Amino acid sequence: MSRMTYTTTMLNFMNAEQLKHYREEKLRNQMMYCYRSSELYRRKFDELGVNPNDIKTLEDFQKLPILMTKDEERASQQESLERFGHPFGMHLCAPVEKIKLTATTSGTTGTPTFTYTLSDKDLDSLALQIESMLKYAGIFPGDRILFAHALGIYATTGVLWGIRKAGALPIDVDVRAGTEMILNYVNLTKPHAGFMTPSLAEYLIDNSEKVCGKHVREFNFKALFLVGEIGVGIPEVKEKLESAFGCRVYDWIGPLAGTIAHSCDSDEYYGMHVISPDYDLYPDDLVDPETKEPLEIYDGVIGEAIYTSLQREVNPMLRFASGDIIQVFTDECPGCGFKGRRIKVVGRSDDMLIVKGANIYPAAIKNSIAKFIPEITGEMRIVLEEKPPRVTPPLKLKIEYGENTDQSNLHQLEERIKNSLSGEVRVKPDIIWVPAHSLGKALTKTPLFEKNY
Repeated sequence: MSRMTYTTTMLNFMNAEQLKHYREEKLRNQMMYCYRSSELYRRKFDELGVNPNDIKTLEDFQKLPILMTKDEERASQQESLERFGHPFGMHLCAPVEKIKLTATTSGTTGTPTFTYTLSDKDLDSLALQIESMLKYAGIFPGDRILFAHALGIYATTGVLWGIRKAGALPIDVDVRAGTEMILNYVNLTKPHAGFMTPSLAEYLIDNSEKVCGKHVREFNFKALFLVGEIGVGIPEVKEKLESAFGCRVYDWIGPLAGTIAHSCDSDEYYGMHVISPDYDLYPDDLVDPETKEPLEIYDGVIGEAIYTSLQREVNPMLRFASGDIIQVFTDECPGCGFKGRRIKVVGRSDDMLIVKGANIYPAAIKNSIAKFIPEITGEMRIVLEEKPPRVTPPLKLKIEYGENTDQSNLHQLEERIKNSLSGEVRVKPDIIWVPAHSLGKALTKTPLFEKNY
């Protein structure tokens, strides 16, 4: 197994202190660039009575309050639309003419935000990281890659630039065209790897033979790259996917088109390795999700990730609270020896539930119940009868029992699952049993909630 390295070669020869100073220098340059180029950032610093030149260290920077949230980003976009006729926000730091790609968040929690707005320079930075990830997985120029995401003006669109820059050929099929179309393109183009969500990967395992008469192992993929959901981080799901496809499956994340992180070649899952700490402060700026106070970084700490671009040209983010809850690991990776930061996604602050005063994340529930596969399928829905985050106990949980599970034994299985959830997640739910495959999987992201309010 090869040890993962940083995308920027010289970083691999720096010790922790040197890397910190290097990033702080980039931070100072980025702050001054934003102050000079963006009316919004200049306004924010002036209101705080802070000059960017006064901020010398990461610790100084973390004393600043959160400078932008999703709601403020939307307000910034609305202001630029009204004043200048474009939706890219008052935090835009370059002329509109420099924008070469724009992609939005899904908009599931409000108006879509044009967070992924990039210049040629920004795209090249992203492309280098994608190329590094592909190379690590054994994907090289001339290889073809099935790219099965929702196409159009969505966050994953920027990845296509990186795939092409790496010399590989993306076979981009919009997942909304359906399973038959996706599998038809697999048969026609014989790709060497795939990009998709964990939901789609599992859906193809269950349906490929029915639709096209081929098992997914016959795709002969060299690698599978999954993003957007908790999946590879669950040992039972990782085992299922790698056994079925016959290749290594990588978990990856590219928050705000900043730094890229991806898992390594280890059989065990040790989180996503942050390969480009020179592009964003992520994941070294964490706050308490409720108080927004800075958290000390130590091995295993959990908090809300605050994003700060270090070399973004078009719309840099400074202390941007996106609501992503992550766990950070600082020790060397036990699997591959990577010495940098590793992260695991815990969930979204938007998804957090409060049950009897305890903060509960759906991902933690999913992780806990996955140990009971194949007695259950692993599919679940949290049934909400009232608007979150507060839930009147008990929490209701729909779980699919396994295809070969004796229904007369469900009571004992239910008690085991409840005891596991009580010990690991601090919740003892009412379980509603449903047959295997009755909850269904989405081709994009499978919902975690059933909202009945």
